Amino acid sequence: MPYPYPDSITGPELVAEYAPIIKGKTILCTGVSPNSLGAKYVESIAAGQPELIILMGRSLDKVNQTAELITKAHAEVKTKVLGLDLASFASVRKAAEEVNSWDDVPVIDVLVNNAGIMAVPYEKCVDGFEKHLTVNYLSHFLFTNLILDKVLAAKDGRVVNISSGAHYISGIRHADINYDDGKTYEKWGAYAQSKTAIILFSRELAKRLGDHGLLSFSVNPGAIMTNLVDHLDFSPGGDGDECSHNGAYLEQRARLADYHVDVVSPAAISDIEAGKLWTLSAKAVGL
Repeated sequence: MPYPYPDSITGPELVAEYAPIIKGKTILCTGVSPNSLGAKYVESIAAGQPELIILMGRSLDKVNQTAELITKAHAEVKTKVLGLDLASFASVRKAAEEVNSWDDVPVIDVLVNNAGIMAVPYEKCVDGFEKHLTVNYLSHFLFTNLILDKVLAAKDGRVVNISSGAHYISGIRHADINYDDGKTYEKWGAYAQSKTAIILFSRELAKRLGDHGLLSFSVNPGAIMTNLVDHLDFSPGGDGDECSHNGAYLEQRARLADYHVDVVSPAAISDIEAGKLWTLSAKAVGL
């Protein structure tokens, strides 16, 4: 798809371009602690005057810091904050129940599944799955499905999932998604598996619900210096939030990188793989 903007365009410039579409919308973003990609996204998109930004994260203190920055810069934009621990399906279910109980939030126009971890030591979460797969993918799969009615209630509701170019490293290890309880664990492979999963999820979601008006994207923000990589020796990249803005307002079943529709590994574009993963995921999270 031809891209209408120069490579030099910034997130704030895209917000200004899309402001008539953003104005009045309700946007929910996970993983918005200060100095995160999610925080940068919500802080910049607030300039487009959405009606409400719902901010979610594991630390309510940190989420509130981001909410305060938005209120200080854009007093007219309402915010809601909510705790969400993606390492626990019980926490995800509790958060989704809270969102669904809000009568004053009948629709969610854009859901941005941003929160995640990268290349951490092996750990199994309380629900029995490797931590990258749980936090980066399975919990977002569960949360999205649980609040999907509110996204579908919006006109052209959108789900934006944050992926990574690192997905090329690994497909879905159907025979051993938990790395033999850590015996065969490789941190970048585990991270890559979770990001391949998020791309396949985006495709399958569009396939299942595109006819109902849902738009689904996976976005590769590139190498961005945020708190996600504080524990790694990483080089800085670009701004990152440009892709998130575009993911909210482009065609469905696409993957974006560096502001453009991107090439995806064969393992991440297979409709057969996407269907298998959906079945595996639904069983894993109890849907």
